[in-house]
Amino acid sequence: MKYKKPKFWDEKYFTIFSILLWPLSILYQLIFHIKKRLSHEKKFNIPIICIGNIYLGGTGKTPVALKLYEIFKKKKNPVIIKKNYKDQNDEITLLSKYAKVITNYDRYSSLEQAIKKKFDLVILDDGFQDFKLKRDLNIVCFNQNQEIGNGQTIPSGPLRENLSALERCKIVMINGNKNLEFEEKCRKFNKNLNFFYFKYLLKNLNNFKNKKLIPFAGIGNPSNFFDILKSNRLNIVSEVAFPDHYNYTDKDFDKLNTLEKKFNAKLVTTEKDYLRISKFLRKRFSMIEIKVEIENQEKLIETIEKYIK
Repeated sequence: MKYKKPKFWDEKYFTIFSILLWPLSILYQLIFHIKKRLSHEKKFNIPIICIGNIYLGGTGKTPVALKLYEIFKKKKNPVIIKKNYKDQNDEITLLSKYAKVITNYDRYSSLEQAIKKKFDLVILDDGFQDFKLKRDLNIVCFNQNQEIGNGQTIPSGPLRENLSALERCKIVMINGNKNLEFEEKCRKFNKNLNFFYFKYLLKNLNNFKNKKLIPFAGIGNPSNFFDILKSNRLNIVSEVAFPDHYNYTDKDFDKLNTLEKKFNAKLVTTEKDYLRISKFLRKRFSMIEIKVEIENQEKLIETIEKYIK
């Protein structure tokens, strides 16, 4: 879904906008619950791990899915399944660069294809709100910067559903530092949750040291990307944010090139954005490559394996 996140979504208190949109959020929740009640889960003869979220976008689902694929390919024959949304080809391209991927317009077809191809583990990138598939394990991701924003559902806030959805979850993965207060907030809805933390490391950090940089990004939370660069003490002279899954235009590139000349700096972007830019134009930009580092990784693997035997 292409969207530019409104700032009031991440306010820690009600704003006039969230109050005005609250009736639409009630309608959204009603439709959501009707859809949930009418759905019937189908069990597939293959272990399924779902990497999902409640907060809309920017929680690290895709990097976590790739990390789990990397871990389990040493033990099993895994595949990542990603539903083929027209506006999310960037994520499919990124996944396909590092993993075996099956994508269709419905997850049923992808799962049937995975079984036919003799895969023995499915990692769903997204799909926590798909109530037609029975999963062996649900993992929900959050980012420490946003957590649950203002705590309201779409469009009054950034949540796909309320925190009570954590009843369906066994593992919560948080991109950031340990936060006992947030853990306690989540445990009010599921006292048996297991919490794990992960961080992004820059694989090609040395390429950008001692250089003036202008990062740009069209992802769920561009500010998180900018913060990663700053936390690595890179010299950021300007930053440009675009909506999630954004399709860049010639005007955008002209604007970026103007900034590049103004600051005599290097234009850098995320790997997902880089792959969204045409091959002819990519050479004008540099790509920041990241990898996921999971705290207590062995414990996470041990916990996951309890559910996918």
